[in-house]
Amino acid sequence: MLEDIVPESILFLDIETVPAYPTFADVPERFRPLWEHKASFLLKPEQTAADVYDRAGIFAEFGKIVCISAGYLLQQDGQRAFRVKSFYGDDERGLLEDFARALVRFYRQHPRANLCAHNGREFDFPYIARRMLINGLKLPPMLNTQGKKPWEVPFLDTMELWKFGDYKHFTSLSLMAALFDIPTPKDDIDGSMVAEVYYRERNLPRIAIYCEKDVLTVARLFLKLRGDAAEIAEVNA
Repeated sequence: MLEDIVPESILFLDIETVPAYPTFADVPERFRPLWEHKASFLLKPEQTAADVYDRAGIFAEFGKIVCISAGYLLQQDGQRAFRVKSFYGDDERGLLEDFARALVRFYRQHPRANLCAHNGREFDFPYIARRMLINGLKLPPMLNTQGKKPWEVPFLDTMELWKFGDYKHFTSLSLMAALFDIPTPKDDIDGSMVAEVYYRERNLPRIAIYCEKDVLTVARLFLKLRGDAAEIAEVNA
């Protein structure tokens, strides 16, 4: 199957998310009991919903996207290169609109295009789709999976490819990178630090750089899983 996919027709992506509000105290009254119910299974003894609010960003209903990085492979001067672009900002609707337009352009250029992310089927793809709907946006064709048969959904997931049918198995991108001797994308921050960098440091460019490193790592990992020995010789932002 992977041998039949043209690598240059894949859009690799990663998202960074944060809680919708800086602290639980900032959450609107209407949503507080809803978060308390959602957070109930996260709680350890003596903890409250406020104590685990820093994890709200993993849920599309209680978080928001602050960065989407997307990249694709291309041939440049006889070598394989990688072009990546980040959509980030405080205005979630705006960055989602910009990403949606880019997604439509890529699909027009590559009618058999696929999206690829690590744990994308469980996290990135549905999170983006849900946040688009919450923001009142129309889903681009590549994200609109409603009514499609499983083989018609254009999603590739490097973690799923590694499972080989073992659906209880979770392997992080960092571990996969180490296994396949790929440079780690976690040389500055990791996912657990994104909310602090966003709300306390107000440093979106730092988050975007981290997100872009993840996308490049996903592309390199996909090539390894495909049995493709060619390296990505150049990266263009």
